Amino acid sequence: MKYHLLIGGVSSGSGKTTFTLGLLRALKKRRMQVQPFKCGPDYIDTQHHTMASGRPSVNLDYFMMSEKHMQELYSRYTSDADIAITEGVMGLFDGFDGMKGSSAEVAHLLDIPAVLIVNAKSTAYSSAALLYGFKHFYKGVRVVGVVFNFVSSDTHYEYLKQACKDVGVEALGYLPKQPDINIPSRHLGLSLENDFCFESFADQIADIVEQHVNIDRLLELTPCNVLSEIKENIAPINENFRIAVAQDAAFNFAYEENLRFLNRIGNISYFSPLKDICLPEADFVYLPGGYPELFLEKLSKNYSMLASIKSYAENGGKLLAECGGMMYLCKHIVGMDGKSYPMADLLPQKATMENMKLTLGYRTLLYNGYELKGHEFHYSHTFPLADTLHSVAKAYTAKGKEADTPLYRYKNVLAGYTHLYWGDSSLNTWFINYLKEK
Repeated sequence: MKYHLLIGGVSSGSGKTTFTLGLLRALKKRRMQVQPFKCGPDYIDTQHHTMASGRPSVNLDYFMMSEKHMQELYSRYTSDADIAITEGVMGLFDGFDGMKGSSAEVAHLLDIPAVLIVNAKSTAYSSAALLYGFKHFYKGVRVVGVVFNFVSSDTHYEYLKQACKDVGVEALGYLPKQPDINIPSRHLGLSLENDFCFESFADQIADIVEQHVNIDRLLELTPCNVLSEIKENIAPINENFRIAVAQDAAFNFAYEENLRFLNRIGNISYFSPLKDICLPEADFVYLPGGYPELFLEKLSKNYSMLASIKSYAENGGKLLAECGGMMYLCKHIVGMDGKSYPMADLLPQKATMENMKLTLGYRTLLYNGYELKGHEFHYSHTFPLADTLHSVAKAYTAKGKEADTPLYRYKNVLAGYTHLYWGDSSLNTWFINYLKEK
């Protein structure tokens, strides 16, 4: 690898994702092998990164991963890349506990120089004070340059460049104020396949970045030594271990490294609860989260798939369902239209999109003597029906406060709202033992 950088924001809404996508696509157009990463647990930005760059985007997360695992990930995925681009999370120093878990900590651990994205709307020379603070606050991060967003004119940018010069932070360019380069809502109503023409959007942003940002100078500021790939030995459960993973427009929130881990311990077959008539032959089934609420009628009418999944679970099959996958196992889901749609009828509860309220945050689940690490992000909620299932785990937030986040166990089914991470072999004994249970 020749270059690497972390794109950090002053805060959420600075324009990190827009600039990241534009830079990824611009470098891809230059025929560079671009490896994207994402700080934190986000599984939506990584999908966009992958589409913009043509390479799988990988999460780097201090809460769910060990430092050694993050170093191993970074070295492995960048071993054949020309440049690695890591998008930060929230503001550069925002973590789950002070600076702990922040983009700055990731940059320090992996020795990645940072390029700041600053929202310049309604400000000019005052940005000097902000840049001075970000440059000097924490010596563990090298802020090598800044790109401004929402710049109204060339004159506006001249004031901003003066601020950079007086602080000693290099101005690398800007994104002009344009309403048509905003990414639509990342949740309800966004279908990556149909509702948003991502390819033309990425090309448009790439052209803007090429026109207004000095990419050549950015590369000059972010060289690095070629990394030696760190090997991680993972043994298969057995040569014939069969794994079925749901993957379609309704179920697609899966961490790249989780899938890679599954591929190393067994043989994966992908299936679609929307289109396929039954499960493939499997020793373990994974139902990740996604957008089932956008496809309720189609999911509900695929009777044979619903029956196949219920039969598999009732006969002792191992199945892990997360968030949208867990909703799919409920008796029914009440959609945003207020209608009730029958589902797999495996868990004696209903899920509903009525009175939507966002629930999110890191979670530690204490289960069978193990600590399970993951993240919760959903707008739906569930209600028990006649036969109430009780949680088999105690859940805690990143700061150790008890959380009302259940983990259900029904026969060999584990289901809950938490998106769990098991890609780190030093922290996933719980997962391997679950798979090996008789």
